[in-house]
Amino acid sequence: METKETDEVEKLKSKLMSAWHNVKYSWVLKSKTAFSRNSPVFLLGKCYHFTAVDDESPTESCTAEALDDDVVTGNADGFRKDFTSRVWLTYRKEFPTLPGSTITSDCGWGCTLRAGQMILAQALLLHILGRDWTWAEALTLEPLDTETWTSSAARRLVATLEASIQGERVQVTQQRLCAAQGGAKEAESYLQEAYHRTIVSWFGDGPSALLGIHRLVQLGMTSGKRAGDWYGPAVMAHILRKAVDEAVDAMLKGISVYVAQDCTVYSADVIDSHSGQTGTAPDSRAVIILIPVRLGGEKINPEYLSFVKSILSLEYCIGIIGGKPKQAYYFVGFQDDSLIYMDPHYCQSFVDVSTSDFPLQSFHCPSPKKMPFSKMDPSCTIGFYSKNVEHYERISTELSKILQPSSKEKYPAFTFMKGHGKDYELSTGIEKREWPFIRDTRKAGTTLGDFVLL
Repeated sequence: METKETDEVEKLKSKLMSAWHNVKYSWVLKSKTAFSRNSPVFLLGKCYHFTAVDDESPTESCTAEALDDDVVTGNADGFRKDFTSRVWLTYRKEFPTLPGSTITSDCGWGCTLRAGQMILAQALLLHILGRDWTWAEALTLEPLDTETWTSSAARRLVATLEASIQGERVQVTQQRLCAAQGGAKEAESYLQEAYHRTIVSWFGDGPSALLGIHRLVQLGMTSGKRAGDWYGPAVMAHILRKAVDEAVDAMLKGISVYVAQDCTVYSADVIDSHSGQTGTAPDSRAVIILIPVRLGGEKINPEYLSFVKSILSLEYCIGIIGGKPKQAYYFVGFQDDSLIYMDPHYCQSFVDVSTSDFPLQSFHCPSPKKMPFSKMDPSCTIGFYSKNVEHYERISTELSKILQPSSKEKYPAFTFMKGHGKDYELSTGIEKREWPFIRDTRKAGTTLGDFVLL
């Protein structure tokens, strides 16, 4: 009887916490993000310039939502389209109950899971659609702040009225143009959009989604984690590896995940991952390389800023699972000494991705955010995409040059070694050797460097 009452109390507490988090994270319409017009912006290996016309002030900045104003030229729209095309995974509510719990929302605790999903989604976009792909509807999304949303809505209303006055003449012209362009280009666009929709569906919030939060929570249970717990960036890397390895979709059989051991990438192990199972072709699979690192002690070491900027300038970099204390973000770029990130701390309603025409808008973010590098938590997981063995050889060569430590750093963030991990007598289980990246918050001795996700 007492056990039953305890279970009921826990269920009630869970429901109350979920209700509070749903309210708390449904209102994150922050102020606009300012971008300098005079400094380049890097986004996952691509560089953009926001050049102001007749601008004599070297320090003037522009907001992300104002990048399409008349005074801005260059690659502003290109940046907005590229950023918005990345898959955005956020808190969700009212989805089916998570394994081993009564929880139906990840609000308040699932931000590292979402950041991990986003880095994996970027790798899959790169693998299936390529780095130059962008979503055709990216520039139609409205920013997530009240002021810009209101002004954009007004502009859209005016445009609609003008179009209605002109009648159907424009529509007829567009139909003729589309018919003329048809053929191969239209078929390719249709196929790309089908792939795009498939990738998003893998991250759906239901038990059947191969890479969804239900699957990740279930895999985390084998490492002692459960729904509602915090997940560090290193734990996240291993959960993603398991999820991809066990995925049954044929399209996911062409890619695998390698997780570095003790900040070391063993080249022979990566090359083996490219080969897939024994007896398959040597270059049959691409490899996602995830490297859990710690860039400092209790706080971030500022000497690693140039290193982080260098890796985010590489097209084969798929971003960083990181954040600041108590909050996980997905870092995708930088401008000057600030990091650009996608924020999972926005609670959205459950979307059923099992339907063929499910809405995609809530899976893309039109509002980039920035934060100073100095606020970054030192614990993070860095990701790279390697297409084949030849590509890996190039990656390891280029990164080895970037990793040359300065006199102040004293040691590199991670290293490359020849051979297999087993050649160096690394016989202890991987997850047993992840200190200081994995700690149990229920035990004494947890430090400020650990994520405490609230």
